[in-house]
Amino acid sequence: MKLIRFGEKGKENPGLLMEDRIVDLRRIFPGIPDIGEAFFRQGWIEKIREVTEPGEKMEVRLSWPVHHPSKIICLGKNYAEHAKEGGLDIPKKPLLFCKTPNTLCGPYDPILLPSGSGQVDWEVELAVIIGKQGKRIKKVEAFEYIAGYTVMNDVSGREAQFSDQQWFRGKSFDTFAPMGPALVTVDEIDDVQHLKLTTFVDGVMMQDGNTRDMIFDIPTIIEFISKDMTLIPGDIISTGTPDGVGIFRNPPVVLKEGSVVECSIEKIGSIKNRVIKEK
Repeated sequence: MKLIRFGEKGKENPGLLMEDRIVDLRRIFPGIPDIGEAFFRQGWIEKIREVTEPGEKMEVRLSWPVHHPSKIICLGKNYAEHAKEGGLDIPKKPLLFCKTPNTLCGPYDPILLPSGSGQVDWEVELAVIIGKQGKRIKKVEAFEYIAGYTVMNDVSGREAQFSDQQWFRGKSFDTFAPMGPALVTVDEIDDVQHLKLTTFVDGVMMQDGNTRDMIFDIPTIIEFISKDMTLIPGDIISTGTPDGVGIFRNPPVVLKEGSVVECSIEKIGSIKNRVIKEK
C-alpha cells in the first residue's frame, strides 16, 4: 500500500494512493486518525488492507506522509563514497544527528532559502518509518518494527553546518525535509537494501546511488539507535545519502532561487521541490 496525507497544510486527511487516484480513507472510516502514532498503535495498516475502492482523481496537495513524528533521526556519512568526497573518515559506528519537525514539508511544496545560512545543498535519502514501539531491538527483529519507507531530501545549510562545527542548526531550517510522495508499506518492497536513489537539480543528474552501498544497513541502524532510545510509532529514520552532493563539487554547486530538485527512489517514488526565497 501507498499511504498518503492530502489536503491543505494543517487540515490533511489520510488516504491511499492508487496510481493516479486517491482513496479518501476518512470517507470510508470516519473515525480513522491521521497517519501518525495513534494510526500505527491502533493497527490501521491492517484494517485498511481490505479497501478495494479504486479511488478518484483529485487535484489536491500531497503532504509529508507522517503526522507529527516524535523524532527525526538522521545518519551522516553512511555511504563510503559520500564520506570520501568530503575528505571524511569512514565512521566505525552509525553517526547520528536530528532534524526538527519544522523541517517537514510535502513532496511538491517549496523549499525556503533561509536568511541565516547560504550554501544550501541537497541529499536524497531513504527514510524508514517506525510502526511499532520498541527498545533494544535486535537486528533479526528490526523489520517487525517498520511500517514502511519514503523519500526524504535532507536539505542542508552548509554555511551554518560548517561554521557552527555541529549540524543541528544547518539541518533544521524550515522546509529542510521534503518527504513523500507516500509511505510505501514494507510488503511492497522485496529488498530495501537494493534500491536506486537519484537526485536531479534543474534537470541534471547529481546523485546516482544504491541503498546496497550503505555502510550500516537498516537492521544495524535500528539496533544501534534503540539500544538506549525508545522508538515510537511514526518516528522517522533517514538513512544517509550517496555521493554527489553540491558542496563537495569543484567548484561547489548550491541551490538558488528558482532551482528545482527532484529526488527519487526506486519502487517508492519521486519528490520535486522548487526553491524560493523566504519572505
